[in-house]
Amino acid sequence: MSIDRIVMAFAGTVIWAGLGAFYVTQEILWLAVPAFVGLNLFQAAFTKFCPLAIILKKLGAKPGQAFS
Repeated sequence: MSIDRIVMAFAGTVIWAGLGAFYVTQEILWLAVPAFVGLNLFQAAFTKFCPLAIILKKLGAKPGQAFS
């Protein structure tokens, strides 16, 4: 699996986890988690800077198109 796909899968998992935690606890601050992930995905589309992609590249994951 390429870095791009791992980043998208991880982001989706964290978004769902944040929404699930909000649903269970009804604590509004849990919505900051998916908001942060969404904002990071948005900025990464323009700047090509993604901390997870950097970590995955150092761990030897196969590069994709977006974070090569």
